[in-house]
Amino acid sequence: MTILLFSVLLLFFSILAGLIGSLTGLGGGIVIIPVMVLLFHINIRYAMGASLISVIATSSGSAVAYLREGYTNLRIGMFLETTAVAGALLGALLVAFVAKEFLAVLFSCILFFSAFLTIKRQEERDVFTTSHHWSVKLKLDGTFPHDNSFKSYKVQNVPAALFIMGIAGMMSGLLGIGSGALKVLAMDQGLRLPYKVSTTTSNFMIGITAAVSAGVYFSRGYINPTLTFPVMIGVLAGSFLGAKILPKMQNRTLRLIFSLVICIIGLQMLYKALTGNL
Repeated sequence: MTILLFSVLLLFFSILAGLIGSLTGLGGGIVIIPVMVLLFHINIRYAMGASLISVIATSSGSAVAYLREGYTNLRIGMFLETTAVAGALLGALLVAFVAKEFLAVLFSCILFFSAFLTIKRQEERDVFTTSHHWSVKLKLDGTFPHDNSFKSYKVQNVPAALFIMGIAGMMSGLLGIGSGALKVLAMDQGLRLPYKVSTTTSNFMIGITAAVSAGVYFSRGYINPTLTFPVMIGVLAGSFLGAKILPKMQNRTLRLIFSLVICIIGLQMLYKALTGNL
């Protein structure tokens, strides 16, 4: 394979990764890592380094557009991220004492259950007239674009969302993975936010976590400019495209895409655990 063909193919898959990551709030790593490792046979450490860059690019590219359009809730994002960081620190401390295979199987089961809950929720039937008292004190309620106007929403079970975010951070620290799936779950099932608010706020949050990890990978030499440049360009283009498409998409379609993607992640994680490749 020539360098030109390799770059063009990597650029194509990066655009696809940015598009999926922007629409689902998961980042582009779910596409980039398997493509690099399985298709191009790149060392997984360099693939993970490029994946972190793709997550930052997805977050940077789409978060600006979503924030400008009024989807992202910054207060919720910053508030929940504190618990995720604490969970990640705890996970990093426990990593030497817990079997990764067991955690990977558990995480896969959580993802499958998350997909079920995401599909099951009928967002249009949810009518909340009051907010959780923590939400009132922290001013977490907000609005989002809906039918050429702005629709307000009430934030519900804040403690449940904080708990899920702590688990998300812990899994991230223990397994060295992104936790966008659980972040979306915390906001969709815990806070009962509109789905587009959940995914766009997750897009904003994952960039913060990835930026911290990217520094470690850079210091160890795992971020290769030859790989990361086409990835960054492609993911940015895909994330901007996703930001244009998302307002026009139905919530049900987004939920189906999200559920399909996290099921793929779950199967991938389960396979790695059962084959001892973690």
